[in-house]
Formats: sequence, C-alpha cells, structure tokens
Amino acid sequence: MNKINLSAYRPIADIQDNIIFANNGNVVLCYKGDLPEIYSLSENDLEDIHGAWFQALKSLPVGTVVHKQDIYLKKIYSSEKLPNNTFLEKATHEHFKGREYIEHKCYLFFILTKNKALNNSKYVNPFRKISKGIVQKLDDNIKSFANSIHDSVSFINNSRKLSLTPLNEKEIVGLTDTYFNGFNEGCDTDILLDNKSVNIGENHFDALAINSELCFGESVQSSKTNERFTSDDFVFHQGFIDGLGLTLKENHIVNQILYLDDKHKWRKLLDKKIEELSKSSNFGSQNKVVLGKIQHILDQINADDNSRIIRGHLNVFYWAKETKELDKITSKIKTEFKELDIIPYYPRGEERKNYILNSYCCFSSNFSNNDLYVTDLKHALCLFVNNTNYKSDTTGIIFNDREHNIPVLKDVWDERKKRIKARNFAIFAPTGEGKSFLANNILRQYFESGVRLVIIDLGGSYSKFAKLYPEEHTILRYESGKNLGINPFYISNQNDLTPERLEDLSVFLFELFASDLKITKAHSVSVKKILRYYYDSTSVNHSLEGFYNFIENNQDDLLNSLKIHSDYFNVTSFLHVMSEYVGDGLYSFLFEVSQDQTYKIEDKRLIVFELDEVKDNKEILSVMLKLIKSAIQRTIWKNRAEKGIILFDEFAKQLKFENVLESVEFYYQAIRKQNGAIGIILQSINQLPNNTTSASILENTQVIYSLNNEKGYDELVKRLNLSTHDLNQLKSIKNNLSGQRKYTEMFIKIGKESNIFRLEVPKEVYAAYLTDGEENEAIMAIYKRTQNMEQAIIEFISKT
Repeated sequence: MNKINLSAYRPIADIQDNIIFANNGNVVLCYKGDLPEIYSLSENDLEDIHGAWFQALKSLPVGTVVHKQDIYLKKIYSSEKLPNNTFLEKATHEHFKGREYIEHKCYLFFILTKNKALNNSKYVNPFRKISKGIVQKLDDNIKSFANSIHDSVSFINNSRKLSLTPLNEKEIVGLTDTYFNGFNEGCDTDILLDNKSVNIGENHFDALAINSELCFGESVQSSKTNERFTSDDFVFHQGFIDGLGLTLKENHIVNQILYLDDKHKWRKLLDKKIEELSKSSNFGSQNKVVLGKIQHILDQINADDNSRIIRGHLNVFYWAKETKELDKITSKIKTEFKELDIIPYYPRGEERKNYILNSYCCFSSNFSNNDLYVTDLKHALCLFVNNTNYKSDTTGIIFNDREHNIPVLKDVWDERKKRIKARNFAIFAPTGEGKSFLANNILRQYFESGVRLVIIDLGGSYSKFAKLYPEEHTILRYESGKNLGINPFYISNQNDLTPERLEDLSVFLFELFASDLKITKAHSVSVKKILRYYYDSTSVNHSLEGFYNFIENNQDDLLNSLKIHSDYFNVTSFLHVMSEYVGDGLYSFLFEVSQDQTYKIEDKRLIVFELDEVKDNKEILSVMLKLIKSAIQRTIWKNRAEKGIILFDEFAKQLKFENVLESVEFYYQAIRKQNGAIGIILQSINQLPNNTTSASILENTQVIYSLNNEKGYDELVKRLNLSTHDLNQLKSIKNNLSGQRKYTEMFIKIGKESNIFRLEVPKEVYAAYLTDGEENEAIMAIYKRTQNMEQAIIEFISKT
C-alpha cells in the first residue's frame, strides 16, 4: 500500500499571481469559470458557446494542456444571506435552513509542460519524482505562453456567456489542500492507495473515464434533448454531457483534459495506423470498427482546414463514505454515459490511482497515449459542461431555483442598470394560477427592504399582508356615496404652490373637464393663471368647490383682468361640465372634503386604494384614478431619493374605460424621473389593447413574470418579442401543489436574461398571502378577535 502525506510532498514550488510553478517543472495558469445558469441556454446558445471555446483554444501553442475541472459538492444551505428581521423574514430564514444542495465550482487550467512531446509512460506517480526544483522565473518562453493564454481568456470573456477570472494564491492553495484532503472537511488526512481502493480520510473514491476513440458511439454534438422537460410540442435542450453535472446530485469531479498536439504529426500517425489496420481488418470485426472510426477522424481532419488535432481524456471521479453508496453512484454515471451512446472505461488498481492523482492541475500532463483518445478539437469540446447553479444577486427578491428549491436572490430593481433601464414589471397569469400570491411576495419583500408601495387594487388582495405592519400602512377603501378624503387643491401654506404643483393641478382639471379636447400650450397657461389668481385671492379652505365658486362669482371680468382670450378658456363650458362634481351635482360626493386627509398617507410606506366597489362605474373610477394620481404626486414623488412602486392590480378591469390607459402611460413617463417602478397584473397580454399607448407601456416594462397558462403563450411571445427558448421555458412550467414541498413555477425575464424559477414559501408566508377561501376566512376571524395579524397567523398555523 502507498501512503501519501501531502505536507511531505508539496506539489507546488511557488505561486506568482495566478501562475503555479509546479515541482515537476510545469507552469500552470489558473482561472475560475463563471458559467450561465442551468436551463437558461437554448440550442443556439449552446452552439455559440461551443464556437467560442473553439475559437479561443484552437490557436494555442502546440504542446499546451488545457484542463477544465468541474467540482460538485453536497452542501447544506445556511440561510445566512437571507434577511432575518421581520415575522415573515424569520419564517423564510428558518424554512430553508439546512436544505441540501449541490455546490458547483468550475476551474480552467492552462499548462505549459516541461515534457513538450507529451509522451508519458503508462503510469506516472506524480509524487514519486518530486524534486525540490528550482523555481522558474517568468522567462521569455513563459511570458509568450502567458500572452497566448491571455488572448484566449479575453476572447472567452468577450463572448458574454462565459467569463474567466484569475485565481489568487489563497484560492490555489485552498483548492490543492481540499483536493488532496479528499474533500474531508475539518481535518487533515492521508491518501491511502492500493490496488483495491483509493481512500482519503473517510471517503472511498472511484472513477470512470473516456480514454479511447472506441468509447464513443456514432456521434457527439454540442447539445442534446433534455428529456425531463421536453414534450410533444417543444424540445428543451441541454449540453451534451450535462447529465454528468449538477443533475447527478452526487459528490463528484468532471475532468476534461485536452493535449493540443501537432496536426501534421498526428496525420502521419493516423495514416500509419490505418495502413496497419487495413492489413489486419480481415482478422476480426473489432479491427474493422476501429479502422472505420480512425478513417472517419482522418477524413474530418483532411476536409477541414480549421481542424485542430488533440488528444483528450475525460474522467469523472466520485466518492462516498460507504462502498455501497459508491456502487450506486457508479451505476448512475454509467446510465448517463449509456444515454450518450458512450461506453466508459472503468479503471482499477494502478490505473485508478493514476487517474485520480493526475487529475490535479499540476499533474494533468502525465497521461500516456493509452489514456487518451485522438480526435478533432471541435469534437472534444462537446464534452465541456457549460452551465452552473442559479446565481444569487447580492440583494433582491427571494425566489427558488429549479434544481434544489433553495432561495435565489434576484435583483429586479437593478440600481446600477446593468441588466435593465426601466424596472417596471408585469405579471401575466389566468385566474387561479396565483397572480396576487406572486405580487404579494414581490411587494412584501420590496416593502421590507424600504421601498414605498402604492397599490391600486380592484380585488381586495393586499389588506391581509398590509395588516402585518399596523403603524406603516393605510387602506383607503371607496364606499358608495363617499369620498376618499383626497383634496387635490389642499395646500398647507403658500410655499406648497410650486410651478410643478400648478402644472399637476392644471393637468388634473383638464382631465376632468376637457378630456375630449386637444390641449394647447395656450389652454394650459390660461388655467395656471386662473389657479394662481384663485390662490392669491383665497387664503384658506381651498377645494374644487371653492375653485368652481370662485370662477362662477368672477366670470364677468375674470378673463379680462387676467388678459386671457376666451378661445383659451371657455368659462361657460367649464362651469357646465364641472357642475357635476360640486354642489348637488351627481358626483359631488367625490370631492366633499371637510379636511384634506392626504396627511394620512404622507408618512405611510404602504398605501392600498381598494376600489372594488367602483370597478364597473367608468366615471367614478376615472375620477378616482385622477385623485389618486394627485395624491401620489404630492406624497410619494415628493422625495426623489426614496424608492417607490405603484401597482395596478386587476388592471384589465380598469382598462375597460378610455383614458385609463393614457392615465397609466402618464405614470410610466413620469416614473422615469422618480426613483420608482410601476407594476401591472393581467390575466392575458391580450387585455392590453394593441395600440401605440400599450406598445409604449410594454416597451418600458423590462421585468416580466408569467405563471402557467394552459391556453398557451403565443400572444405573449409575439408582443414581447420572446425568443424560441423563452417559449420553451414557458412551456416547461410545472407546478407541484401536493407533497411536502409545494411550489409554483414561473418564467422571469429581466432584460435579456430569462429562466424558470420556483416559489416555495413557509406556512406563515402562505397564510399572509391567501386572498380567498375557507383558510383565509378562518385567519380573518381570528384577526377580528385579536386585532393582530401576526398573532392570527400563528394561531391559525398551530391549528392546522
């Protein structure tokens, strides 16, 4: 038995920046890879990435060894990155803590070898010949090699899908120690090697490899069908060997090692091999098969001037504490290879030791011809894993990934505008698919992170979550025949009467009395003059009725004294139209205000306008929306540094009325100047009329959420210009509403990036978002008794 103690056999002589000077004379440039999220890549994306790798690597110097190493480790989710202050945050923090997931790290090593010919004997124990070695300086040869690598790395980084960053000394030492420590945590250990097994600490190791052309089946390609998500009407793609990556869900490492050889040398060798096999092909079918494969490789090389001959080696090594467990993993990996029509080689004894030790970056030039297949670089690059886990942003809204159901933070606000220029969002989903539930989840987290919310709701879906914050919310509910307590004319002192305020008031008045006229600059100036005159002449109790009476009382000489031509302000028309809103007019109750109550909302961070009683009355709803707009302008938009969101729920019902769309478009244009966002919720994108106003709204909506829709997604794709892969992602949505981990799946597109996310929440959060049904009634009954929503939720959960 061989025993290796790493402290006695250090493989590294020196590290300078990201360059290892190995004790065996090799020089290794080390990088960490940042890959796209799993499931986010289309067939074309996979093709593009394959092309980027090829362009980046094809011109590297003869004798370069490229080693891509993907390490997958079972980990326990700690929740430490999740907020943990409020009632619902604490519940979420606790719910996901301790969940198992697979951590993935990708490394890329470029090796300049001392042995330029790369012709090694069958077994090379990398530790046997380690000398103290003289540390090499960055001589011209190394500098030239490093420059070639920098060019390749820059090319990959410019491809936009992948990025490589240099490792630092601490990361290189850490990787080396964990590698030779057998991924045993919390202790240093020895490597025990014998012909029966490889043990490092508590872990038993095993390996499977592709080490010859004979392992391959008919063909390899850059992508294949993902059977898990593909169905009759669409094909979901994945990388060719993705089944050996994250979805294996085991502790393992995938090593892909490429020896970039001299094309002409290998052409001669293959010619010679073909000659030998031709003579002996009559002596067995195996020889005929080999001959056919080698002839095919040679034909490809001769036909393609761009081809680059390489020798390659792929191995997967894996470990477990129990040998039984190890056998299960072996069987899983063999199944994956079988699906790819690849027959892996199962190394035993010396060979297995050799594979595991020499898959460390300083030693990956140690493989012999017997361990390597010969092929074209394009063929070998199909065996690269090009995706990784879902990526969390540093801050954002918590969703769940599709692979492990662990939290993923997505920054849908994008302060620095890296992904999106406008942070407005839209949620699309048919009735019963959980639109309001999703909106509650997004808004609640925004609110708890300090964003001010205004919700214009026609369905009563937000009062429960609002009641969790008794001091910080107000609900203004429209009741028949009553006003909302908003007086657009109210000013606390003359300083309130800024040019912006007069501008807003004039717009408000035009929307009320002249919505069918084309308003010119002359009209606008006239109304502002009259408004200033009114405020100068009247010191208290400003209101719409007061303004109306003021004009009525002064109608004879008003225009003359202000030098306004009657074409620019029609007093008779104004008094006639506005009579409906004052005195005993039909809608006067909307403006009956003994005092302005907007002070109620000025210091509130969560404001809900519940207008469900008015949703079928065009006139009242239209006026309500104008009043709300004036309140928002005076309160929320006063402080531009403060983040704010305005949500229109049940938006389709509001859209039944003309002018509403224009009114909302105004918000979209105005919000750009504010630190804010607008959200709309629709059952279908068809509920937005197909006109220029809607087109402008959609253009300014750069975060899209779509839940499951059994009727399909054709219109969504057409009007939002979604890609084929976006559609495939939408079609792959599957909810799981039974079992221990219930979740819904949703499509989220932020700018150009899209993927499917899950929404899984703890019981407390679920109870807070419920909007109807028996469970909701039960919680509200407890709340009525206790007047404390947190207590009501806790009591409800304890009974279920």
